[in-house]
Amino acid sequence: MIRSMTGFGRCEKETGDYKISVEIKAVNHRYLDVSIKMPKRFNCFESAIRSLLKQDLQRGKVDVFISCEQYGEQAGRLTYNAALAAEYAAYCRQMAEQLHIPDDLKTTSLARMPEVLVMEEAPEDEERLWELLSQTIKEAVGKLAESRSREGEALKQDLLEKLSGMEALVAYIEERSPQILSEYRKRLEDKVKELLEGAAIDESRIAAETAIYADRICVDEELVRLKSHIAATRRELEAGGSVGRKLDFIAQELNREANTILSKSTDLAVSDRAIALKTEIEKVREQIQNIE
Repeated sequence: MIRSMTGFGRCEKETGDYKISVEIKAVNHRYLDVSIKMPKRFNCFESAIRSLLKQDLQRGKVDVFISCEQYGEQAGRLTYNAALAAEYAAYCRQMAEQLHIPDDLKTTSLARMPEVLVMEEAPEDEERLWELLSQTIKEAVGKLAESRSREGEALKQDLLEKLSGMEALVAYIEERSPQILSEYRKRLEDKVKELLEGAAIDESRIAAETAIYADRICVDEELVRLKSHIAATRRELEAGGSVGRKLDFIAQELNREANTILSKSTDLAVSDRAIALKTEIEKVREQIQNIE
């Protein structure tokens, strides 16, 4: 199956203690480039998350967004640092005595001092948290894969249609090439007859000139390679899998052969088809950039 590199997947899972949401967005990229934005509590899982993603993703710029809500008794607890509070109080009284000012320290003021009251997060059950997180990521990746597969199938059908159009252009050039040579020989003979005013024509010279011209405009090898590359592209599309890089290379070869045909052409009809062929190849290359 052909998969596009563009897609989106989202999953949310909730337990009595946590609610985890994972969103994955992907666009085309030459390699696999993963960016993860997540709460600090998940930093210890980053390597495992990347390994999990690499199991299903080969190419693309992938942005992963992870959010987590924790509630209930597990959300955290408030702690009181009595020793630090006593130290704050002692210094405040000392300041009041030294500066001869009223000692108006209140409990509410003392509670606002740094680190006197601290909200501590409850210890994490990492194994249980990873189980929930990994399941959420897997389902989000699955939905991303479905999205990419749908778009990949559309890309495949579009590319197959373009390949058929390219084959028609190649077939026209292949059929037209012998006619160009015959027309050239006819024009050459007519020109010689006009110049010689009825005198005998040197057929060997005509044949030699025609052979030189035929060698200069011959595109047989290019046509054979074009047909081979088109057939190879079709096979790769039908086979599926991660074929984007291979298809991109074949498209470059297609463009090279089309350029050679255009440079050799002396016939307007062939030149027009060669230009149309280059246009279709460029469209194919653009589409291939989105294939994983």
